[in-house]
Amino acid sequence: MTPEPDLQVSLAAWSLHRLFEAREIDLLGMVRLSSDLGIKGFEFVNTFFPSPQYRYLQRLRQTAAELGVQLLLIMCDGEGDMAATDRAEQLQAAKNHRKWVDIAQVLGCHSIRCNIDFARRRNPDDRSPEAEPSAIRDRAAESFRVLVEYADGAGMNVLLENHGGLSSDPHWLVSLIQAVNHPRFGTLPDFGNFPAEIDRYAAVRMMMPYAKGVSAKCYDFGPDGNETRTDFARMISIVREAGYHGFVGIEYEGRQLAERDGVVAAQNLLGRLI
Repeated sequence: MTPEPDLQVSLAAWSLHRLFEAREIDLLGMVRLSSDLGIKGFEFVNTFFPSPQYRYLQRLRQTAAELGVQLLLIMCDGEGDMAATDRAEQLQAAKNHRKWVDIAQVLGCHSIRCNIDFARRRNPDDRSPEAEPSAIRDRAAESFRVLVEYADGAGMNVLLENHGGLSSDPHWLVSLIQAVNHPRFGTLPDFGNFPAEIDRYAAVRMMMPYAKGVSAKCYDFGPDGNETRTDFARMISIVREAGYHGFVGIEYEGRQLAERDGVVAAQNLLGRLI
């Protein structure tokens, strides 16, 4: 019997966002496409759900099971500011995410991925005490403790991705993970989403000890099939060195290829590496 590989490839729904916005594919179609391509894991985006009703969620889960596709996580956006200066607003954002914990549980996922909206839209000229990175971290830590405690009761993880603003500073992000200090609070390292001054390889290495998923962000591919912005072989080596076992999610954001072709190019590249 052939043992399962330590790493497997999954597909992030965001890879197909232009097709989705053009109404050429829906979530069920994305799950079927994953199966057609031989990709055995799928990652949702919360804004792509046409309905969170139980019957629809059951249909999604049943379809995925019939096709042999594991439903892994839901990337959640637009549910409020987890580091708002107004404490009531901050805690409301934590409560807003609870429905996605419940939906992830119904679908059989292991995690939801959250954002820190304030960190993304922070005014760099704001010198107030509330805008200090340490203050933002402390407010976010309070919100995420509330959310993680709820998620723990459902057997779900809560993940943070380097997704712009302070979250793309690996030192700050890891300090937030450590401040919350809960086994169900982890990272979703993304190969991209770092500003030019950040060493993305060192950053991913810093995030990997807390990783419960990995996002293989990709844009364009050269004639040799390699991604042109990120050394995927080096990244996969970092992922493995951290002792990570699980899915590496394709997140194609390029324009050079049609989305399906971009996914296939990323799949071929990862297939050579894992």
